[in-house]
Amino acid sequence: MSQLRIVIADDHDVVRRGLKSVLEDQPHWEVCGEANTGRKAVELVRAHKPDIVVLDITMPELNGLEAARQIQKTNPETKMLILTVHESEQLVHDVLKAGARGYILKSDAGRDLVAAINALRQGKTFFTTKVARIVAGAQNKAVSAVADDAESGVTSLTAREREIVQLLAEGKLNKEVADILGISVKTVETHRTNIMRKLRFHSISELVRYAIRNKLVAA
Repeated sequence: MSQLRIVIADDHDVVRRGLKSVLEDQPHWEVCGEANTGRKAVELVRAHKPDIVVLDITMPELNGLEAARQIQKTNPETKMLILTVHESEQLVHDVLKAGARGYILKSDAGRDLVAAINALRQGKTFFTTKVARIVAGAQNKAVSAVADDAESGVTSLTAREREIVQLLAEGKLNKEVADILGISVKTVETHRTNIMRKLRFHSISELVRYAIRNKLVAA
C-alpha cells in the first residue's frame, strides 16, 4: 500500500502534536508538513503536494477558509478536511464551496478523524453528525442572505481584499501587510480604501468587528 501523505495546519502546537500522534499511528500514513498559519499551509501544500490537508479555520495571517480557496486553485488534487470548533451553516456552506471534502468539529476529532481521512482518500465526503444536519438543512433551502449590508459585503470582496482585511484586523500596519503579501504600501492603501468603500465602514474598529463576525480572525 502506498504512503498517505498529510499536511496539518493549526495554530496551536498542542493540537498539531495530538493530530500528528493519531495520524501516524495508522499504518502507511505520514505527516509530511505542519503549519501554524494558513499562509504556511498553502506553501507546504504547494511544496509537498500531499494527498490530504487538515485545516483549522481560525489561523493567523491567512484563515483556513482563504487557505482552502487558494489550495483548491493551486493543488486541486489535494483533498481538504476542515477541523474546527465552528459549526455555523454559513461557514459550512463557504468551506464546501471552497472545495473542502470533509468537515468535522474538534470535539469529535478523537472519534472521527481517522474515519474522515479514510473517507476522503476513497473519494468520499465526511461530515460529523452535527455538521451533516447543517448540510442537510442547507440542501433543503437556499442559504439565507446575511441580514446587514456589511456582512453581505463579504461576497463582494476579492480574495486579496479578504487577506488584507484579516491582516489589518490582526493589527498589522500597512507596511507589514505589504511585506507579508509582497506588494507595495501604495497597493495596500488602495485595497484598504476599496474595502472600506465596499463595506461602508469608516473606522478600523468596524473592520475588526466585521472580521470577527465572519470568522476571519479569532474573537
